[in-house]
Amino acid sequence: MMGYTAIVDYGVGNLKSVVNAMKYLGLNTYITGEPGELELADAIILPGVGAFPDAAEKLRRTGLDSELTIQAEKKPILGICLGMQLLFETGSEVRLCSGLGLIPGKVDRIETTYKLPHIGWNRLILQNNSPIFQGLEDGSSVYFVHSFCAYAADESTVTARTDYGPSIVAAVARGNVFGCQFHPEKSGERGLQILRNFGELNR
Repeated sequence: MMGYTAIVDYGVGNLKSVVNAMKYLGLNTYITGEPGELELADAIILPGVGAFPDAAEKLRRTGLDSELTIQAEKKPILGICLGMQLLFETGSEVRLCSGLGLIPGKVDRIETTYKLPHIGWNRLILQNNSPIFQGLEDGSSVYFVHSFCAYAADESTVTARTDYGPSIVAAVARGNVFGCQFHPEKSGERGLQILRNFGELNR
């Protein structure tokens, strides 16, 4: 099978909405939990919902962690929600745990007086010109569901923020690696534009 985006299946979260959004855009996808099959893909999406340590353990147990690190040097990777959080060095949810370390920083509970989890539509404040936001207006609204967020060690890796009391990291990029704390596959036309832009990176 040629020309596809691998959707990483590591047992956390509903992959169907991501696959459906990509299919709607005419982008080929292939769901896999096999590290070797990531090598054959043009691009990789790492989705996920749930707890950081459980997800990190599943990636380690299957060898997907080291394979994702290798592939990050070669092709575009997009982490969504928990998938974005796993791109960072550590997470403190439940217990302190190592992530993939592809983006410097940590994941911790959102420090806000607002209700958690942060659920619903919120505006993006774009910065640092990420190619996956091409064609999107600053202030575009996207859909979030999370209680933990990234605290980036290097602000140059932050491509969007949102306000939820404090300003929190909404998207990141470093080299071939991209992350969205929100769900582009659940964010209507604007989310589809982000996935379309990601799909264009490997063409």
